[in-house]
Amino acid sequence: MAKGPRYRLAFRRRREGKTDYRRRRALLLSGLPRMVVRPTLKNIHVQIIETGEGGDRSIACASSKELKRFDWRGGTGNIPAAYLTGLLAGRRAVARGISRAVLDIGPRGATAGSRAFAALKGALDAGLELPHGDGILPQESRIKGEHIASYAKGLSEASGGYGGMFSLYIGAGLGPEGIPDHFDQVKRAILSAD
Repeated sequence: MAKGPRYRLAFRRRREGKTDYRRRRALLLSGLPRMVVRPTLKNIHVQIIETGEGGDRSIACASSKELKRFDWRGGTGNIPAAYLTGLLAGRRAVARGISRAVLDIGPRGATAGSRAFAALKGALDAGLELPHGDGILPQESRIKGEHIASYAKGLSEASGGYGGMFSLYIGAGLGPEGIPDHFDQVKRAILSAD
């Protein structure tokens, strides 16, 4: 009789839900660099990663925390910030000679119009070629933050809650109704930066 367990233990990262090895293998077999988008509750992180025999190597990266250098005063975890972060990472990748990549959203499910696809739209506008379907990208009005501005306007006209909900925006000197205009200013600043 055989001794020992009759089961096979999955890799640790698979057990923890951090890596889907079948999806990773498919991405690696494409032969293109991966645009890795990882949204958290407060920030968005975008990296362009090239895979080699020695392991993964980051070519270009951007975090929504960096948007403060371009005078972004809005939230760093929302759709407009995701777009601007993707735009910044895409411009850095194009400057380093990367023209094509594939999107890697990790273990999260693909939801149309999500922050990951807003970052994808930013990278596309920066000149990076990524395979995608047009129905998955967020609407232009959501990318500019018009949904946040209209919600803030509805809150200000109704009863309280406006000051508590948008206290960080107000503290930074930005009324939430002005997010679309502020978004355009920051986008121009990123596009004009070297």
